[in-house]
Amino acid sequence: MIEIKHLKTLQALNHCGSLAAAANYLYQTQSALSHQFSELEHRLGFKLFIRKSQPLQLTPQGEVLLRLAEQVLPLITASLHECNEPEQTNLRIAIECHSCIQWLTPALRRFRESWPQVNVDFKSGVTFDPQPALQQRELDIVLTSDIIADSNLHYIPLFDYEVKLVIAPDHPLANKRNIHPQDLAAETLLIYPVQKHRFDIWRRFLQPADVTPTLKTVDNTLLLIQMVAARLGIAALPHWAVETFEKQGLVVTKTLGKGLWSRLYAASREGEQHQPAINTFIRSARQHAVDNLPFVKQVSVSRDDEPKGTQQSNCLQW
Repeated sequence: MIEIKHLKTLQALNHCGSLAAAANYLYQTQSALSHQFSELEHRLGFKLFIRKSQPLQLTPQGEVLLRLAEQVLPLITASLHECNEPEQTNLRIAIECHSCIQWLTPALRRFRESWPQVNVDFKSGVTFDPQPALQQRELDIVLTSDIIADSNLHYIPLFDYEVKLVIAPDHPLANKRNIHPQDLAAETLLIYPVQKHRFDIWRRFLQPADVTPTLKTVDNTLLLIQMVAARLGIAALPHWAVETFEKQGLVVTKTLGKGLWSRLYAASREGEQHQPAINTFIRSARQHAVDNLPFVKQVSVSRDDEPKGTQQSNCLQW
């Protein structure tokens, strides 16, 4: 019912003090401006200003709408400025996977070469649930393997990656080429402190075979790998999280079954995925991962087949 032009006109009317001055300020004729107000007042059912008052006086209802204009118009101006100059913005990113930071930091350097003026802020934590924060506009991008069904979020695939079983070099399973679910029945599986059904090793590997190893939670990736090296348990992680430790001979990685693969997504609010800064960051992160990470597969992405929030949920691996 009330349009932006009405709020701008009301603000100009209050600022100029008369209908004639406001019309001149807005580059309109006085008759056109008067007709606009008459039509709006008829639709609203109340008067907005007292005609023939000197200086012009707003009615109580006009004062209410003036306050609305003073609140809304600056927000619109700032948003349009951000759209026209996206490099002058903040990019708030949350990472559900702790191990992602190991490859995302160099990927960020690649992004900053194109967007040096973007202020990037990271948030993470085992107990932090970032997707609701994304929905509430507290974040701009979330890297996740979980898809919330029927949400207002848009999920763009980054890449597929293989989850590896991580064990100590002298572990009895180190000599096996492929690992079967029954091989883990008597083991202690180290996981992050989130619901076990969010882990693909549980949902897609162990549970279908009715295998239930002992579960122990660890809230730090480095500590988790050190515990594996000390024969205090085993873990299932993306290879990039343990590559350095494997090269040092502290751990070894094994294939789970025929290969346990998952997909990482970049989630943003629906309609914002094509904003220049967000789009460039996602492309930079995807390309860096495909170019540099082992056991990673490129995902074919088009505007039509990018997954939406109505798809089935994937689960965590890290």
